[in-house]
Amino acid sequence: MAEPVIPDFGEASDCVAENRLFCPDWVRENWDPVLQPALVQHIYLTAIAVGVGFVISVGAALLAHRLSHVERPFAFLAAVIYTIPSLALFQLLVPVTGLTVTTVEIALVSYTVLILFRNTLTGLRSVPPEVLEAARGMGLTRNQTLWRVELPLALPAIVAGLRIAVVSTIALATVAAFVVSKGLGGPILGALRLDFKTEIIAAGVLAVGLAVVADVLLVLVERVVTPWAATRRTA
Repeated sequence: MAEPVIPDFGEASDCVAENRLFCPDWVRENWDPVLQPALVQHIYLTAIAVGVGFVISVGAALLAHRLSHVERPFAFLAAVIYTIPSLALFQLLVPVTGLTVTTVEIALVSYTVLILFRNTLTGLRSVPPEVLEAARGMGLTRNQTLWRVELPLALPAIVAGLRIAVVSTIALATVAAFVVSKGLGGPILGALRLDFKTEIIAAGVLAVGLAVVADVLLVLVERVVTPWAATRRTA
């Protein structure tokens, strides 16, 4: 069996030279030049994808909430794209948009749309009829009812969709390294090619940690913007 090719980092420690399971000294020395930039890029890729996907999905859900015939074709298209494996979708996009960040973002946005659209629409349609009747009885217009009643009550479902979309996008963004060397997928892919264990573990742990932190932050945001939901759960 061939020995793994260890990257040349100058005077490597015995741990790095022997390619042991994990070398903390390599992580310390390569945090600034390798791991930190990859982490920032990963956050950037995820934030753009989820942000754009959120705008598209919420807009489509609001339209489908008013015009029911919009739901089926939009959901069907989003579902078809969602079933395409990520690498296959990248390959389909590369001839059109090239080996660029645009290719990555189009794919990542596409995977968020179905989740966010369904959760938003479900949240809007789960508002009790008696609440809507009370809003009409108070003289609220249809738009006022949407912004003051339906959307606030739909927030738990919307945030739940955001949590799923963010975590799944963080995971899928690692695959983007096959298109552009951006995000934590870059160090992971490079380390896999060299069979360098420390870099694989360090970048992988950062990706998992990023997903956990993002999910926790969204849970806290949900509790802040929907305090009535927390009260209902503890009642």
